[in-house]
Amino acid sequence: MIPYGRQIISDADIRAVTDVLRSDFLTQGPAVPRFEQAVAARVGAGHAVAVNSATSALHIACLALDLGPGDLLWTSPITFVASANCARYCGADVDFVDIDPETFNLCPDALAAKLATARAAGRLPKVIVAVHMCGQSPDMARIAALACAHGIRLIEDASHSIGAEYLGAPVGNCAHSDITVFSFHPVKIITTAEGGMALTNDADLATRMERLRSHGITRDADQMTHAPDGPWYYQQLELGWNYRMTEMQAALGLNQLDQLDAFVTRRRELAEAYDMALSELPLRIPGRQEGAASSWHLYVIRLDGPTRHRAVFEGLRAQGIGVNLHYIPVHLQPYYRELGFNPGDFPKAEDYYSRAISIPLHAGLSDQDQGRVLAALKVALS
Repeated sequence: MIPYGRQIISDADIRAVTDVLRSDFLTQGPAVPRFEQAVAARVGAGHAVAVNSATSALHIACLALDLGPGDLLWTSPITFVASANCARYCGADVDFVDIDPETFNLCPDALAAKLATARAAGRLPKVIVAVHMCGQSPDMARIAALACAHGIRLIEDASHSIGAEYLGAPVGNCAHSDITVFSFHPVKIITTAEGGMALTNDADLATRMERLRSHGITRDADQMTHAPDGPWYYQQLELGWNYRMTEMQAALGLNQLDQLDAFVTRRRELAEAYDMALSELPLRIPGRQEGAASSWHLYVIRLDGPTRHRAVFEGLRAQGIGVNLHYIPVHLQPYYRELGFNPGDFPKAEDYYSRAISIPLHAGLSDQDQGRVLAALKVALS
């Protein structure tokens, strides 16, 4: 079976982890801040906060922006459920904005129309989570302008997009958002096994996220409500969580970061080869966002119609091609149906779901295996 995605772990990656295992620190040591500083420097952000998953990063990002009960968060329906669940963790409500059918990202036109309606109704969101689907940035300049005009805070869920660029600058620099989140899950561009990171240019947001990832506790006397009792002293200033990243994860991430450019280059080569080879088949290849250079976490094809969707998917699996579907629209999940969402609410997202298939794309995919994927597609479509 050729998987749709997988990690690449080198001998140097293994040595980096075993070096930590032989060191004095397995958690809360020097590797985590080194990893944070390296990622922040790589993307041009002021601050980075490493955590145990991108879901945790989304959660503390929402908390740092004071999202809570009675507030509203908007995001895309085509994403992993974490992009919406982070609001529910805070006690906030969720709504969705339909997608651009070419890029699969949140559509700025749909956002502008929905904001006008929401303003008239007096129910604007407090936070928008703009998802970078498949590794490609949405039109962040326009989304940011709309958010700013309505006093809305903005999070980029760039879980797919480390190594990508937007308007000539690295995704993650937070030029168009309050906070950007990366994922380091094994199928992502680089991995820490499990892990995530929140980046920001706001020192106060970074400080609060650092506290929230570790039980809401600080050892910084400047943050305490009164002078410390002694050198052992710490204070819990708010309710936080244990979302810390381990030293082993950070060491793996540091070594993987050195390979980021090579990984992205290979993914782009494979995507370009798919573009050329698939142009004459009865399907649609992914669209491009103007000004965005994708890191190609996923390559999603869309069939011409929904009638053969399952048959083609199962036909590819039967030939040993580990295709997947990213994603089931979040508003159609039973949990969100119970909150009042229904089929037909976001028709472009639902049309995407009826025709989309993620085909194998990862930096370790050989030319030969890509050829197998293409041959299997021709058989499945015949």
